Formats: sequence, C-alpha cells, structure tokens
Amino acid sequence: MAVSLEVWGDYALFSRPEFKVERVSYDVMTPSAARGLLESIFWHPGLKWKIDKIYVLNPIRFGNIRRNEVTEKISRNNAKTMMMSGKSSRIYASEKIAQRASMVLRDVHYVVDAHFELTEKELSERDSAPKFYNMFIRRAAKGQCFQQPYLGCKEFPANFCLWDSDEVPQGFEEGSRDLGYMLYDMDYSDPKNIKPMFFRAQLNKGILDVKNVEVKL
Repeated sequence: MAVSLEVWGDYALFSRPEFKVERVSYDVMTPSAARGLLESIFWHPGLKWKIDKIYVLNPIRFGNIRRNEVTEKISRNNAKTMMMSGKSSRIYASEKIAQRASMVLRDVHYVVDAHFELTEKELSERDSAPKFYNMFIRRAAKGQCFQQPYLGCKEFPANFCLWDSDEVPQGFEEGSRDLGYMLYDMDYSDPKNIKPMFFRAQLNKGILDVKNVEVKL
C-alpha cells in the first residue's frame, strides 16, 4: 500500500561513504535515509518499506559547518566483552573531542512516495496490510513517532506530515541532472557479510525515481 510523506528541515547530511573524516552530503536524500524516516514513524518486523520516488521541492543548497565529534568509538569486540563480563567501558568526549568540517544541505524539503510489503515475519492472524496502513496514516497524521526522525544525522531532526494534496508534488527544477552513484541501502541477507548497494542516481524535473533502479553491490 502506497503512502506519501512530506519531510522538511533546516539542515541535512546524507554522508557520502567515500569521504572518511570530513563529511560531505549527497545532493538529495538517499533511499535508505527515506526508509529510516518511515521506520521512525511505524515499524513492524512483518513489513518492509520500499521507496518509490523522492520529490525534491526546494533548490539544492550546500553550506559548511563545524561539528564536535569524538575520534574513537567502542569496538564490536569491546561491546561483546562488556555484555559477557558486565564491566563497562567509556569514551570521555572531553578527552577524545575533535572539531571537523561538514558540507551539509540547507533548507531541505521533500515528499517521499513509498509502499510496504509484508514479510510474514512475526505476523499474527490479526495483522494485515490494511491494518498496518491505517496505523501508519494515523500516526503520521498526528505527528507520532517512536523515535525522532532525522535527516541523515541525529543532529538534524526532520519535520513531517502526510502529503494530503490531490496534486502530484512538483520538483524544484526542469530538466535532468546526473547525481552519480548513490547509496541505495544495505544488503542484510547475510548478517556476517553486510554489503552496501549503490545505484546510478538521475534527478529528472526534481524527482528521484528509485522504483525500478538497477542496484549494484
């Protein structure tokens, strides 16, 4: 079942993976970021969100900001050790702090067209596609979410509402532009070998159509 969600915010950062230290955003929201927004409003193990189109309503504008980050993170092995031993491990931000530049998007405004598919995982006899659809519509209409949706980074919260207009959203520009290869999502089919998936992004009249894109690992 299809839904349309309007999303906007002052800043966004959809990080390009080829930049390690200084973060640089993609030109538009990635499909995986759009999926994360929908899951922040309504998630169930028995459904999987699929992104169809992302309408870019505002012109693409970049800005440079500096953010305080830590230079280290707790490793997976340390996390397992903490779970098994009960001992804690800490990173003190005051000791590991580093100021880094980021190229972010400014004044973003999108409409996300998506649908979901049932996965039959942990579904009860009372669960159905119409039930999940109505739950999402009700929550989105009331501005409810189980965690704050964000635009790429948690520092940049997203505002959202249902796109309730009968008109199709209009992109900000005419013509088309090649955005190069963009992250589509992560392949979790093998939990021990999670792989990123990419696609060649084309923005046509301000619309990123990802419904039938060719994905490459």
